[in-house]
Amino acid sequence: MSHQLPVILFLLPLFAAISMPVLCLKHRHWSHRIALAILAVMALVSIVNLYNVIEHGEVRYMFSGWVAPLGIEWVADGLSSIVLVLLSVLGFLGVVFAGTTSPKALDGRIVHYYTLILLLISAMVGVVFTRDLFNLFVFLEVAAIASYALIGVAGGRALFAAFRYLILGTLGASLYLLGVSYLYAVTGTLNMADMADKLPFLLSSKAVVGGLLFMFIGLGIKMALVPFHAWMPDAYTYAPSSTSPILASLVTKVALLAWVRIIFWVLSASIAIYDIPILLLVEIVGALAAVIGASLALAQRNIKMIFAYGGVSHIGIILIGIGQGNQTGFAGGIFYLLNDAVMQAALFFLAGVAFCHYGVRTVEDMARVGKQAPWLTVCLIIVGLGMIGLPPTGGFFGKWYIILGALDEGNYISVAAVLLSTLLTLAYFVKLFEGIFRQTTRSEVKYSEIPFSFKLTLGVTSAAILILGLLSAPIVQLILSHALPPGL
Repeated sequence: MSHQLPVILFLLPLFAAISMPVLCLKHRHWSHRIALAILAVMALVSIVNLYNVIEHGEVRYMFSGWVAPLGIEWVADGLSSIVLVLLSVLGFLGVVFAGTTSPKALDGRIVHYYTLILLLISAMVGVVFTRDLFNLFVFLEVAAIASYALIGVAGGRALFAAFRYLILGTLGASLYLLGVSYLYAVTGTLNMADMADKLPFLLSSKAVVGGLLFMFIGLGIKMALVPFHAWMPDAYTYAPSSTSPILASLVTKVALLAWVRIIFWVLSASIAIYDIPILLLVEIVGALAAVIGASLALAQRNIKMIFAYGGVSHIGIILIGIGQGNQTGFAGGIFYLLNDAVMQAALFFLAGVAFCHYGVRTVEDMARVGKQAPWLTVCLIIVGLGMIGLPPTGGFFGKWYIILGALDEGNYISVAAVLLSTLLTLAYFVKLFEGIFRQTTRSEVKYSEIPFSFKLTLGVTSAAILILGLLSAPIVQLILSHALPPGL
């Protein structure tokens, strides 16, 4: 049964999403419980799947019994299994958090909301496991459609943000599909492994180069890579507070993982380094994104905007690690991806608590948090340490391995970009803390007790940032042993 675990992980949220409108026809509040139960089971099954991959090697599933490349193939390898544990756990925590915020914000659309959440999770599972380029397009689009709806459901400015996301997301999907069609026209296959066998003999083809360029730009839009990031800050800022943590922590990371798959599993490391210098381009774009994203974050006053641009910067840092073309940099990049997903979830949980409970939107409003909820300040300090990259957080060790990978290649500009983005991150967190500890003359308002679900989700993610730091050595070793691309 172990070879069916990838499909089970996909079907659990999909069937729940399909059946939820019927199951919750009379009792709408059941939708939250169903989503929680499904994602809790998913988290457990994903851990079992990871253990199975570590012990017995990668798992391949052929749909309808058709062997690849004729049929669609899913593969649970070390990289996809590690990311899936992250996806399931953060999805579960996101739904726990949404249980308190969503009933007030959605006004009777609660069943549709959790249906979309489960559909989004299911589509991201498909992106993680599939080894078919067209299948990848389908799942990316299902995830995108669910994301548009989850953002726009808040109404008001969220509708405009969702519409802009839709326009740019559709452009990205169209470019990706155009690139896939070019590669299919040349190679006659959509299977990643089969295409990887044929591409080394076709590198002189303009269709191959053009196809890869279109695919990378399309996925760059999906992952909010500078300069294609314009949709993300507004989308994450004006989305419901219950939605932002899931979108910020997972959606762009899954698109980035698709990028990594194409570079290393379709092209191969040697081609991406020597024949078509894609990794050099990845490194340069990553360095620009790291610095530009952090600079834009520093210029903001809205705390969600600050966190969103911080996410843009950290996408760049991940790419710097991956772009080094060596094992240390790649492991550091993937480890930082895991950390950044947790940190983004924690930041938007914090922003959600600050807004829903204290009415905090801007840096100036943060003084309310400092006076009324010192525990929230402690969580922000922990997350801030991780974002800046200070020990003992996972953010420090992720940047450490990325810098080591860059030094191994003599890429001092990449090291400088990581350090400069770190200083800029320090600057915008200092601005946040100045807001918290600023003395105000306003009368002090007493707020009600913060719900347990808020404390649980923010506490778990804050603790996870420290735990990832303490367990950095075994996790990086796990990546080096089971998640490296072939030939790296």
